[in-house]
Amino acid sequence: MKLKVYCQTDVGLRRERNEDSYLYDEDIGLFCVADGMGGHRGGEVASSLAVKTMLEFVRNSRNQSRKYGARELLVRGYEEASAKIFDKSHIESPELHGMGTTLVTAYRHGDSLFIGNVGDSRAYLFCNEKLWQMTEDHSLINEQLRAGLITEADLPRLTNRNVITRSVGFEREVQVDIIERPMAIGDVYLMCSDGLSGLIDDSLIRTIIVKHGIERVEAIVAECITEAKKAGGDDNVTVMVMAVTA
Repeated sequence: MKLKVYCQTDVGLRRERNEDSYLYDEDIGLFCVADGMGGHRGGEVASSLAVKTMLEFVRNSRNQSRKYGARELLVRGYEEASAKIFDKSHIESPELHGMGTTLVTAYRHGDSLFIGNVGDSRAYLFCNEKLWQMTEDHSLINEQLRAGLITEADLPRLTNRNVITRSVGFEREVQVDIIERPMAIGDVYLMCSDGLSGLIDDSLIRTIIVKHGIERVEAIVAECITEAKKAGGDDNVTVMVMAVTA
């Protein structure tokens, strides 16, 4: 099986700079999307450092033949990224104090994908004509929903939609969620910052994937970004699509 991959990021319509970062390395099977937070360039520094640290950690671990399983490899990569961001903002660049980032990551190991997540960026799976949100948002709103304090009907009027309860780098240590999923031909994985998922419904994301199919990952990404900007473009938006082909 092969992965057909494409990613694009856009500053949106209301932000002066783009604090999202992404990378993918098909040779080692690593795919990352990060959405930074923090004033005075803190967000863009944190997100960039997160994805670069993940890449360096995974690449170095493979080159040195360390005996990490795929799950442990991701956990340790997140820990390394969080420590580096925290140390940079507390020791090297105190003007960046308080910065952090979301980070959703996919790592291919054989015919399985391991999805790691911290924050409210998301990973979706399109399979059998249905779209599933694979990751759980680490956000204040999601905690309130789970506790029954609010309902889905309350969401449009809420103003604290961007408050996250877990991030990479705000604290030195981080807890990461890991999901393992066997790949199957025809599956489509979509990872995004909340500049997409916070502005358009999951049903529209599914419609866009169905419209273009697994052979046109570039078109899926482009239309998702266009729709996010049509919906207001309030935030930076990054969309990565990975389609499983023969």
